[in-house]
Amino acid sequence: MDHYDIVVIGSGPAGRRAAVQAAKLGRSVLVVENRLRLGGVSVHTGTIPSKTLRETVLNLSGWRERGFYGLAYRVKKEIEGKDLGSRLRKTLDYEIEVLEHQFARNGVRTFGGMARFLDTNRISVTDPDGEEHVFSFDYGVIAVGTTPYRPANIPFNDRSVVDSDSLVFEPRVPKSLTVVGAGVIGIEYATIFSALDVPVTIIEPKDTILDFIDREIIEEFTHELRQRGVTLRLGAKVDQVELDSVGWPIAILADGRRIRSDMLLYAAGRSGATANLGLENAGITPQDRGRLKVDPATFQTNVRNIYAAGDVIGFPSLASTSMEQGRIAALHACGAAMHPAPEFFPYGIYAVPEISTVGLTEQQVRTQGIPYESGVARFRETSRGHIMGLQSGMMKMMFSLEDRKLLGVHIVGEGATELIHIGQAVLNLGGTLDYFVENAFNYPTLAEAYKIAALDAWNRMPRQTTPLAAALP
Repeated sequence: MDHYDIVVIGSGPAGRRAAVQAAKLGRSVLVVENRLRLGGVSVHTGTIPSKTLRETVLNLSGWRERGFYGLAYRVKKEIEGKDLGSRLRKTLDYEIEVLEHQFARNGVRTFGGMARFLDTNRISVTDPDGEEHVFSFDYGVIAVGTTPYRPANIPFNDRSVVDSDSLVFEPRVPKSLTVVGAGVIGIEYATIFSALDVPVTIIEPKDTILDFIDREIIEEFTHELRQRGVTLRLGAKVDQVELDSVGWPIAILADGRRIRSDMLLYAAGRSGATANLGLENAGITPQDRGRLKVDPATFQTNVRNIYAAGDVIGFPSLASTSMEQGRIAALHACGAAMHPAPEFFPYGIYAVPEISTVGLTEQQVRTQGIPYESGVARFRETSRGHIMGLQSGMMKMMFSLEDRKLLGVHIVGEGATELIHIGQAVLNLGGTLDYFVENAFNYPTLAEAYKIAALDAWNRMPRQTTPLAAALP
C-alpha cells in the first residue's frame, strides 16, 4: 500500500492548485481523477468548454463586427455543430497537456479511477479495468466538483433534452432553444446561442435573475436580451417536460403554457459529486445536494485531516476562487504560513455580453447605510468603443461620501471580465475616487470608462467651498 503526505481527489482548479502547492512545499502528493484524462469538470464540461464555445460563436458569427456591418453580417453563413466541436477539442487537448506538464514538473503523481474512502487515512481507487488499489495518506483534499442536477420528471436523452455536460460533449446548433434556469450557466448558454440567431426562451421560477449582481447592471443586460429577441419567462415554473411526435421537447409550465423548441437545456442547479465517495466511512456527512461544509478560513471539514475546496463546497463556485481555496487548504495541511484572503474578489459571467463585478452592489450599500454616490460610463462614450463599433456596454462605480473610497465596480459589455481587475486592485488597496480622476489611462481604451464613471460620480458629490475673503493672503 503506497503512502502519501497528501491525496487530492479531483483535478479541477481546486485540486490542481492544492496538489501543486503541496508539492512545492516538499510533500508527496497523489491526485486521483475518475475521468479518462485530467482536468476535472472545469476542463471537460464546465469553464473551459463553455468559454471556448462562446469565443467560437462570437468569431464565426461576426458578432463583434455587427456594429459596423449590420445585423446580417456573418463570417460564416452556415454554422454547424462540427464548427463548434473542432475548436473545443483543440482547446481541451491543450489545457490537458499543460496540466499534465505542470504535475510532472512538480513531481505530482496521478492515478485514474474512482476513489472511495475506507476511513480517515485510506482510500480505495477502482481503476478502469475494475482493479482495486488502496492508498494511505496523512491529509486528504476533496475537490470533486459538481454534476448537473437531473430531476426524475425531465426526460433527458442528451440530444433534444440536455444538461450542460451533454450540451458540450457533442455540440449542435438547434433551430430553437429553451433554457430552464436563469443562473450563471443557463444565462451563459442562452446568450451564446442567441448570438447565433437561435430563438431562445429562458424560463425561471423566480421573478429576478442573477440576484447577486447589481440591479442596474441586470436591467441593462435584460434590456439588451429583449432587444435581441430573447424571451424571458420569469416567475414561471416548469411542471414537466414531454416530447412531441417528432421528438421536440415541450416545457409545460405551472400556469398551463406550453413552450416547444428543438432543444431544451435544463440548467436549474448542480449537485456535489460526492455520492460514491464513501464519505460515511470517513465520518463526513454531505449537506443539501451533496455539498460539503467546511471552515471558511482553512477549508477543513469536520474531520481534522480532510479538507474540501472548489464547487463541492458551494458558493461562489468560481474557477478563480476554487484555485485559491485549494491552495489555502494545502498550505494549512502543510502547516505553512497563510496570508489573509482579500476582502473582495471578482465575479465573471461569460454571457454575451459579459458581466463582471467586484465589491458592494448598490443594494448592499443602501442596506449597510453607507452614504454614497455613483457614476456611470457608457462604452459608446469612449473612443475605443467607437472604433470597435460598440452600441452597448456600461460601467458603474460607487464611492463613499465620507472618505471617497471605492465601494464597488460593476460592468456589462465587451471585455468586462478583463476590465474588472483595475477596480479590484483599487478596491482591495483601499483606493479612492481620486485615483481614477488624477491618473492617465491609455488612449484609446475601454479602460477610460473608469475615468468617465469616476468624473460622473465626482460631478454629483458635494463640494466644500471656501469664502473668497478667507482664501486671500
